[in-house]
Amino acid sequence: MSASPPIPSPPMAATAPIEERLKALAGYLAAALPDAASSSEIRHGELCVRVESAALPRVLGFLRDDPKCRFTLLCDICGVDFPDRARRFEVVYNLLSMSLNQRIRLKLETDETSPVPSATGLYSSAGWWEREAWDLYGIYFAGNPDLRRILTDYGFEGHPLRKDFPLTGYVELRYDEQQKRVVYEPVRLPQEFRSFDFLSPWEGMDKILPGDEKAGDEKAGDSSAPPGGTP
Repeated sequence: MSASPPIPSPPMAATAPIEERLKALAGYLAAALPDAASSSEIRHGELCVRVESAALPRVLGFLRDDPKCRFTLLCDICGVDFPDRARRFEVVYNLLSMSLNQRIRLKLETDETSPVPSATGLYSSAGWWEREAWDLYGIYFAGNPDLRRILTDYGFEGHPLRKDFPLTGYVELRYDEQQKRVVYEPVRLPQEFRSFDFLSPWEGMDKILPGDEKAGDEKAGDSSAPPGGTP
């Protein structure tokens, strides 16, 4: 029975300051993936690396399997919308290395039509996160085996978290108990417009609240008492 090869030591000892460890990890990734990691920075005690969309599976696989990284836990995948940019979406991946007690954040840019490679082949939790990003932002993940809406109705049109998503419309939806499904209906406003008084009740209320009359009696009694106290 042959002995397993020794695991290489991490770029820096775990007892080193977190800032130095993250800088060492950034240099290690830049040397190992020079054509995939375009830039990196350290913010709030975490390393943030920008990668190219096509290189995402290779970068994720390296971070998961390399013994000096061991980022085996995918905590989250989320989207950010910048509608004024040509590639309006940023896809953010948050990874955690339990053995090294380190976190890393990957960011990539894409647009409304360019698909992002799915991470489901590397992390089983990626399927749910990618479905959420697709549902709310419309970011398409190529290779996801079950890319369906997860938070909105299956017949819903549009993606609610886009910055240009309309805030008002002509239809509303609700769950109909008799039909046992979600139904769309014209917007109804049963209440008439009301005029609200936003003045603070402590400053603008004329009527005396229950108990306030006692405070007036105490003030009157204090003004008639002699300065030396009760007679």
